[in-house]
Amino acid sequence: MTKPRVLISDKMNARAAEIFRERGCEVDEITGQTPEELMKIIGDYDGLAIRSSTTVTPEILNAAANLKVIGRAGIGVDNVDIPAASAKGVVVMNTPFGNSITTAEHAIAMMFALARQLPTADVSTQAGKWEKSKFMGVELTAKTLGLIGAGNIGSIVAERAIGLKMKVVAYDPFLTAERAVEIGVEKVTLDELLGRADFITMHTPLTDQTRNILSAEALAKTKPGVRIINCARGGLIDEAALKDALVSGQVAGAALDVYAQEPAKENALFGTPNLICTPHLGASTSEAQVNVAIQVAEQMADYLVNGGVTNALNMPSLSAEEAPKLKPYMALAERLGSLVGQLSSDDLHNIAIEVEGAAAELNMKPITGAVLSGFMRRYSDSVNMVNAPYLAKERGLDVREVRHDREGDYQTLIRVSVTTSEGEKSVAGTLFGSSGPRLVEIFGIKVEADLDGDMLYIVNQDQPGFIGSVGTTLGEAGVNIGTFHLGRRSDAPGGEAVLLLSIDSPVEEPVLWSVCQLEGVKTVKALRF
Repeated sequence: MTKPRVLISDKMNARAAEIFRERGCEVDEITGQTPEELMKIIGDYDGLAIRSSTTVTPEILNAAANLKVIGRAGIGVDNVDIPAASAKGVVVMNTPFGNSITTAEHAIAMMFALARQLPTADVSTQAGKWEKSKFMGVELTAKTLGLIGAGNIGSIVAERAIGLKMKVVAYDPFLTAERAVEIGVEKVTLDELLGRADFITMHTPLTDQTRNILSAEALAKTKPGVRIINCARGGLIDEAALKDALVSGQVAGAALDVYAQEPAKENALFGTPNLICTPHLGASTSEAQVNVAIQVAEQMADYLVNGGVTNALNMPSLSAEEAPKLKPYMALAERLGSLVGQLSSDDLHNIAIEVEGAAAELNMKPITGAVLSGFMRRYSDSVNMVNAPYLAKERGLDVREVRHDREGDYQTLIRVSVTTSEGEKSVAGTLFGSSGPRLVEIFGIKVEADLDGDMLYIVNQDQPGFIGSVGTTLGEAGVNIGTFHLGRRSDAPGGEAVLLLSIDSPVEEPVLWSVCQLEGVKTVKALRF
């Protein structure tokens, strides 16, 4: 079996390459390349491990014919075009925990430096001045800290601030009331935070929703004399508005580790009074550099070798422990999605995935991803679990997940339903021991069949001799039948029946037409799994 190949394109702790090799990957460390140089070699690799220097553009992704995963050693993925990666079916991972403590500690350090004017006091003292009265600071004790973002790093900052006897309020649309209680913060609106906070720290990614979240309008709503710290992402603060607020005194001080344009060798803010700047040092400790290198290598190797998905930004997480258990369910789900997709001629707008029995106890997101992966192949051959949800969203497909606690006729069941012009249609399948995925119901008709290889789906009027007629027609055309599976809508003869045949080779159109001409035939469809 060929080992997955990984390229490390940015300088990274040596332990990363060691872990890749230990876990069954081949790895090359080629750093400092231009985009053109990277495009020439990226097609040879299954994985790309980066830090902040490499920018993964659509052009690079188009050249990455074999790429399956991009791993960012760090939190921010501004340098990866995630929509383009998703469209190509490439998993994008980051390492949100490896530098969380380091970045949180830097934010706290910046807060202390602002409160006591440490940088300017240091410069003044080393210049031979003794300006004690000039550097009157403020205590952190009993002050209110406002967190914009209360995720991994924000919650650590909150913990440290509470230890300093500060009151902490937080604005985060994803923060639940239960989690707010757990980390000891008060959940508030953005306007409430702006009006109450003595210090504001930023801990949110840069998105369309968060860009310039501290705009001129927002800064005007802040408590006069507020101090602002940003160790998250440049672009969260309108830098021109911040400069005006510092000059006017509305903002008493600001400490920035990140900037709208980096490297920030020039910036309109530089030289503004009461401003502290550092060169994106949030993750720059020896411990963090080792941690993120180890984590990105472990995550990428788990995905490439075992199928485990951890900290992915564009597909559901699937631990290496979960992957073996979910693998047969995902195989079943993909085939059910493919079956519905192949048999439905309408322009479908919704799909429902239901699980019951043992399947209801599992992580449902990978099952849904597998269904969509199979279903969306009706539109494109280059579909996998990464890009299927995005393709479904682009087509306006409404996806619904339903988990049933009940256990019916089968110990485990997955059902996929769509709404067509003829009403709702569904297929259902289960797992049968070592024989694996099995179809057990198709459009209301009970039928047991393996979904594999080339198949023929026939709906006909149940009548004597029909199976023989089908066999004769296919035999005369040189099509060999492997197995056949029969089901009918009711026990009474003469009703509607379904015949699923596994065949050894694809059926040509003239043969399909011959089957269509048989007496009692309503529908004939060639299938491939």
